Amino acid sequence: MSQNVVNKEVEVSEEEVDDLVKWLPNAVLLGNDRQIFNYKGFWCERYFLKSTLKSQRNFIAKDTDVIIGGLQKTGTTWLKSLLFSVVERVNHPVNQSLLLNHNPHALVHGLETHIYADQTDYLNLNLTHLGEPRLLSTHLPYALIPDSIRVSKAKIVYITRHPLDMLVSQYYFTLSIMKKKTTEEDDFIPPPIQDFFDDFCLGKYPFGPYFDHVVEFWKISIAQPEKVLFLKYEDLKSDPVKNLKRLAEFIGMPFSSKEETEGVITQIINLCSFKNLKELEVNKNGVVINDLLDKKSFFRNGQVGDWSNHFTPLMVEKMDIIMQHKFKGTGLSFNLLPQQL
Repeated sequence: MSQNVVNKEVEVSEEEVDDLVKWLPNAVLLGNDRQIFNYKGFWCERYFLKSTLKSQRNFIAKDTDVIIGGLQKTGTTWLKSLLFSVVERVNHPVNQSLLLNHNPHALVHGLETHIYADQTDYLNLNLTHLGEPRLLSTHLPYALIPDSIRVSKAKIVYITRHPLDMLVSQYYFTLSIMKKKTTEEDDFIPPPIQDFFDDFCLGKYPFGPYFDHVVEFWKISIAQPEKVLFLKYEDLKSDPVKNLKRLAEFIGMPFSSKEETEGVITQIINLCSFKNLKELEVNKNGVVINDLLDKKSFFRNGQVGDWSNHFTPLMVEKMDIIMQHKFKGTGLSFNLLPQQL
């Protein structure tokens, strides 16, 4: 289908969204004033509800597209840098990577967070001028992604993370946004992480519930392994070489023996390491994603197990019970070390 079809955008009016949210369950998210709505079983803000509808009605996937999927704060920024490096190694040696001068979110754009968001004028640029394979991302659950992604041969690389580590990361990320909205920083009183935890246990998380989102993609990855590659943040951290090779093979761009001998895989891993990305000048200052978010807010800690410094034994035990119930029979699990319980 011609790419020009995408450029003739089918609008979603404010009135349509207003009429829709009147009938949707709603709640206040994460200890602040962010109202969220439950649309077809998943929670999102009104702003993202509109851009989700726009992406569903307008996005035409190509068979060569590669889509990064995953909830917020599961490692999608890191995965964007890795995927971009794997694909672009053909055109740019690692020491000339565009990542040295561009934030990962400026190179791999999100469907509902960027391309179809109201504040952006990037629609034509992203979809018309991108070479193939087009690299895109989404936080949407599989049930809500545009139909064209599901029916095409487009591939999805999905990443997830230990729910407690993800929750800690989301907590500090949200605090950075809340502080930015506060006129006087001294007046800012952060909500307790207990509020975030309680909401999460009730399924209230951006584009969540977390467990429904993860299990849905996990099942698709088993049923259609050529369609979805399922990755864990922890596995990427513990064995980046093995998983980077899996990623390259999945998208049809495997590393050659010569590249392995020359150390290309290690070069990409070092370039995209949390420490290196955080220290790059381009990621220290400025804003990204429609000028809404500080670049530095995407690079806080990046460690596995930081959750053990934030939650009480009772909270960890509660999460363990929920995980056992939600993951039962799926083959999915995350470790909660006995000494941390």
